[in-house]
This record gives sequence, structure tokens and C-alpha cells, in this order.
Amino acid sequence: MATAASIASSRINPSRSLAALAAALALLAKPLPAYAQPRESEADLEALIPDSALDDAETWAADQPVETDGQTIVEQSLQPESPLEPLPALAVEWPDSLELPPVDALEPEAGVELAVAEDIPSAILPDAELVALGGELTLAFPGGAANFPEQAEFVARFRSLSTIRELGGDDDNIAQLAARARQDEVLLNQLLRIYGYYDAQVIRTIGGSEAGQGEAGVRFDVVPGTRYRFGVIDLGQLASAPDAVALRSAFGISSGDPLSSDAIVEQQAALDLALGESGYPFAAIGEADLLVDHERAEGDLTLPVTPGGKYVMAGVTSGQPEFLSSRHLQDIARFDPGDIYKRSVVYDLRRAVVATGLVSTVTVIPREVTPPNGEQPGEVQLDIAMTKAPLRTIAGAIGYGSEEGVRVQASWEHRNIFPPEGSLRVRGIFGTQEQLGGVTFRKNNFGGRDRILTVDTYATNVTTASVEARTVAVTGSYERTSNMLFQKPFSWGFGAEALYTDERNRVIGGIPRPRQTYLIGSVFGRATIDTSDSLLNPTKGFRVTGYIAPELSQTQGTQTIYLRNQLDASFYQRVNDNVVLAGRTRFASIQGAQTFEVAPSRRLYAGGGSSVRGYGYQAVGPRNDFGEPTGGRSLVELSAEARIDTGLFEDSLQIVPFFDMGTVSIKTVPDFRFVQYGAGIGVRYLTGFGPIRVDLGVPLNRNPMFDSRFAVYVSLGQAF
Repeated sequence: MATAASIASSRINPSRSLAALAAALALLAKPLPAYAQPRESEADLEALIPDSALDDAETWAADQPVETDGQTIVEQSLQPESPLEPLPALAVEWPDSLELPPVDALEPEAGVELAVAEDIPSAILPDAELVALGGELTLAFPGGAANFPEQAEFVARFRSLSTIRELGGDDDNIAQLAARARQDEVLLNQLLRIYGYYDAQVIRTIGGSEAGQGEAGVRFDVVPGTRYRFGVIDLGQLASAPDAVALRSAFGISSGDPLSSDAIVEQQAALDLALGESGYPFAAIGEADLLVDHERAEGDLTLPVTPGGKYVMAGVTSGQPEFLSSRHLQDIARFDPGDIYKRSVVYDLRRAVVATGLVSTVTVIPREVTPPNGEQPGEVQLDIAMTKAPLRTIAGAIGYGSEEGVRVQASWEHRNIFPPEGSLRVRGIFGTQEQLGGVTFRKNNFGGRDRILTVDTYATNVTTASVEARTVAVTGSYERTSNMLFQKPFSWGFGAEALYTDERNRVIGGIPRPRQTYLIGSVFGRATIDTSDSLLNPTKGFRVTGYIAPELSQTQGTQTIYLRNQLDASFYQRVNDNVVLAGRTRFASIQGAQTFEVAPSRRLYAGGGSSVRGYGYQAVGPRNDFGEPTGGRSLVELSAEARIDTGLFEDSLQIVPFFDMGTVSIKTVPDFRFVQYGAGIGVRYLTGFGPIRVDLGVPLNRNPMFDSRFAVYVSLGQAF
């Protein structure tokens, strides 16, 4: 017997190995005896595989005959270069009596749609009007506007709600497209029912895109069919209301009108508004119910309405009379006792109480005082519950500006120290150009809605480019103004002012100007017409403000009477979705006195962030021999700018190129001898409380001795 080591080290010839493998397979194919062969039968094993086969296995295997089905095949040595002999033909006879078991039907898996042959339409709107909604979505409608009059509105609505998006043509995206197409088919059917087409058909087809680019596309053929109409209209107990006829006319749906779910919602809101504005504070409208009858092609509408009786206003009751009295709240309200109840004035009163800034929450609840009696309406009292807001405020700011230098200001305020709505404010300013201390008393909603009484006293020391002034003043005014909640088309104000001021022009080159003391008394009036759409960021409309103030000035034993007046006008126009054009003009004059007879602080100046940008504050106008701006008696300013939305920061950023011009004359009528021009660009960041403004202005015809090369202005709100 050969050792394992000798066998493992034998070299194998590929061609002889194939022959040996064939012989071994033939031996293995021999049938085994019916009994098991013992491992110990060495004689039989020796006869089967002699020792000589172990010494030279390849030679022995090549010489062995192979028996197959009684035939002996002598294995020949294989020649790698010789072609193989053709294989013998294989024939298998099919049994005549073979029976196959029956095949069980498969149940469809959940969520898998099966196509039914009879559901496929024979023709899909062959003469359809196609509407492409992107590269992979097309809607097809029957030709002719009469077949679907609401088509344009329907398409716009579907476009905004469709779930199909731009997808590629790979398998994953095609699967997504098919899933979204099923959702859009449901959406189309829902929209058709909203418009009253309850027998409509929507046929969905997925295939090549209409563009012919080979990408997958979806086509919906929409066949609206007959539009249903309203049948019976049942409005519950509405007929029991004293104003039943007028209220029924406010509900604009009648039997025979085209059926529309949108109309039901709109007219329900219209009826609710009519009830609230006609004296029905306790009216209730239940949920609408629509019963569709396919045989009649009609829908019967039931809307349970309970009017609840008609009432007039009895008055207002404050939940905290010592804080905000009932009488004061009645002064704020825009109704008188005995007026028909209107929901809008109740909402208005709630907003007005919030606008006081004294409360954090407000609830207005109508309470029945007297029930209705036949045709006689009842009475309701408005009970107002409030939660106080913090009443004291401490504020401060530190900043620097090229016009005002370093500036630190602080204030303390109590907004209801003298109830109702009597505030006291103490303020102070410490800066390089201004120092001020003042006390202000303010009474809001005094004598009527949005009417304000103000008394202000202050002492100030101001140093500007044109004047030094030390002033003590008392000012009182009474005005009707706009605020952030209630912008008024017309506002007004009038008042009086008394001041004592010690002034002189700036000290230039170490040469002091003589000081002069003025005692001035003035009365003034102001009126504004405002059609703009916003106080801080208008986009359309105009504003016109007129101001007039006769003054009496006494200085060095001389009395002078003169008239100060000013007219401001601004205009706003949106030219497209992204651009608003704005323009401003100002004219002012002082009539009845020479320039030297008017205190320097009361004269007219131009220049600065709200005047001619690019120049310093009060730096535009006539100058004396020392280069000091002396002011004048007439002024003209013009400004124009374009407010351009950039779309950046969620449409909060604007770019604003601007151009300004201005002139100041020593005469009472402008002579335009010296006109200053400025231009630049600004940015606006729009916030909920108004735009933050940053402007960079460049003087176009500056005086190198007095004017900087540019100026920067930062403030809240537009320039005008």
C-alpha cells in the first residue's frame, strides 16, 4: 500500500486525470447489492482495486473497461487536440396516463391593484383639450368651454394641491410616480365633487411623457359630466328672526343654483356675518349637511340656524373699574347705548383695549340684560374681563452716529400712574452733542378714541453743526393720531409752546460768536391726509401733511411776529411684485421776519438721514464768512427711491437706490442758487415692527471744506 505522503506528492496529468475520473464515476454508477458490504471484506476490495492500481493509478484507470447496460466500453487515452465525439441522442417517452394535480387559485396580496380588462376605456377623449402641468403631468378635458366652465379655476386649484413632482425615469421614481398618480386621481375626484360634478370620470394613464423624451408621464382624462344643482334649502329657524327676509337674502344660495361646496362655505360665512352685524349676538349655525340624489342630479342642503333673538347695546361694564373704568371703556367704544348690536364693534373695542398697552389679555362677553319682546329687541351689556400687563418700563440705549456723536439715553415710565391711561415718563440724554432732562405727562384716549393730551417740559443743551442752544421749554398738545393698530385716513393736532433759549452760532476757529437770549411763544396746528397702506412700510397711496405755527419772539427788547409753515407730501406706487417706487417733497418757509430776527434754532436747515442724504445734519444751506451754516427762511427738498425686494432671507431684504436734492435760501421764496445733490444705496431688513434701515449716501457736489465723502444713516422705518 502506498503511503499518504507518496500519494499527496504525486503529480497529476490533466488529460489522464480526466480518464481516471471517468472510470471512477463508472464504478460508482454500478448497482450495489441488496445487502450492506462490510468494511472488513478485503478480498473483494483487492479484486476491485488491486495494489498495482495504487502504485500507478493513472495507468490502471486508463486500461479498465467500463460496463454500461451490458456494454463494455474501453477507455482510450484522451487527446486534448482531438474533437469530442458527438453525444448519443436522448429520447424520453411521455407517459400517456400521467395526471397532474389541480392548481389552487392565488389570493391577491394586500395593497396590490389588479387591472380588469372591462374597466379599460375603449376611447380616451380623442379630441381633448390638453393642459400640461410640468414635464410629467397632463390634464385632458373635453373640448369647448361649455363642457366645463370652471376649467381654469379647477386647474389652478389642482396645480396647487397636486402631489406629483418632477421625477426621473428610473424604476424607483416610476413607482413613486404611480403612487402619487393614485393620490392625484383621488384629489381630482374630490375637486370635481366640490364643483358639483358627482357623475364625473377620471381616467388615469401612465406612460411616455407628452414631451416625447422617453420619461414616464401621467395623463388624467377628466370627463365632468352633468353638474348637479341645489334642491331643497332648509335653514332651520331662520324664518323666526325679525329680519328673516334680509338675512335670507344674505345667504346667496337658492334652489336650482349650480351645486358647489365652496358656495356652501362662503354663504354660511356670509350669513354668520349678517347675523352678527344685524343684532344677533347669540346666533348659532350648525354643521351643513348635503344629501345628494343621483336620480334627480340634485343636492338637498340642510343648515341648522338658530337666530337667538335681536338685541341692542346697553353699555360696557369693566371687570376692573379702578384700573380702567366702565366710563372710560365706553369712551373708547365706537357705539352708543341703544345702537344695534354689531359684532365688528365688539371686536374693535377689544383691539382698542389691547392698544392701550395696559393689559395682556382681554375678553368681551355679551350678557343679556333685557330679553326681546315681540318686535322689540332686547338689550345686552358687554362685560370686559382684563389681565393687567406690567405697567413700569425702564429703557436705555447707547450708540454713536456721525451726526450726533456718542449718545446715552435712559427713561423710566409708569403707563397708568394717573388712571385711566395717565402715564408719567422721565427721560435723560447724555451725549457729545446733546444733553437733556425732561418729564412728560400723557393721557391716552382723553376725550375720545385715540385722542392724546400731552404736556412736556424739558431742559436741553444742544450743539450742532449750526448752533449752540441752551433751552428750557414747556409744550402742550392735543391730537388725534394713527397708531400701529389703527391707521387713520385723517389725523390732526394742535398745541402751544413756550421756551426760553440762550443761543449762538458755533465757535469756529476759536472765535466765539455772541450769545443771544430769546423768549418765544407759539401756537401750532397740524393735519394729515393718509391713504397709504402702512405706517412704516407703505407700498401704495400718498400722504400730505400741513403744519402752521405763528410765533412771537422777544430778544434784546425787540418783539417780532412771524409765521412758520411747512408742507410735506409723499407718494408710493408698486410697479410690479418686486419694486415699489417712492417719492417725497417738502416745502417750508418763515414769513414776516428777517433771518437775524429768528432764533438760530428756529430757522430752516437741510441735510441728514431724513433730508438730503450724503450730507451732515443741518449741513445744507447758506453759510457765513466763518463757514457756519446760518439757516434760512425757505426750504425745498425732493427725494426719490426704488425699494427692490431681493427674495433673500425669506423675502425680508430690500435694496434701495435713492437720489435726494435740497436747497435752503435766506429769502422767504426759494431762489435755488445753491442746490445740493446726494445719491446712494441702502438696505432694508423687514421685521414685524417695521423695516430696519441702513443708508449709505454720497454728496454729489460736496464742499471739500465742510462735507465728508459719504455718510451712513441707521434708523427704524423707511426714510419717508
